[in-house]
Amino acid sequence: MFERLFLIVKNNAGTAVIDNPEILEKDREAVINDASSSIIEVFKGQMESGKLKDLVKYFQFPEIYKSPLTTSVINKFANKLNRYYNISPASALNISKALIPPVMLDLIEQTKGEKNKEFTLTTFLTKLNGNRADLSTVLDRLMVG
Repeated sequence: MFERLFLIVKNNAGTAVIDNPEILEKDREAVINDASSSIIEVFKGQMESGKLKDLVKYFQFPEIYKSPLTTSVINKFANKLNRYYNISPASALNISKALIPPVMLDLIEQTKGEKNKEFTLTTFLTKLNGNRADLSTVLDRLMVG
């Protein structure tokens, strides 16, 4: 499941990460992992703070560039770039803004597709909560028709 997220990030990492001279070649895989983990951490935070309904709405109505959820992921990832890879805060924010919104849109699209039965929003969020509960009933109730 999380491998799929990693691949989504990797597929969108071209200009922002792979072709970016500020990110050393030896660090690129780790940077992609950090982008993926930033998304996971923000989504988990939403679930743990009781904002599952907001998370579901985000996947249904992704006004991606205006969403506080996207901004949270952008900031978390930019902080990691700055802290772990010595990229200036301004550059880190630019890299993060170039990578995260397209990744989030791609993630939303892939969880909606009928062809991706094993990568639905329900299975993704159930994995995020550590498989502690099957969220399908709760999510079915939260889905806005």
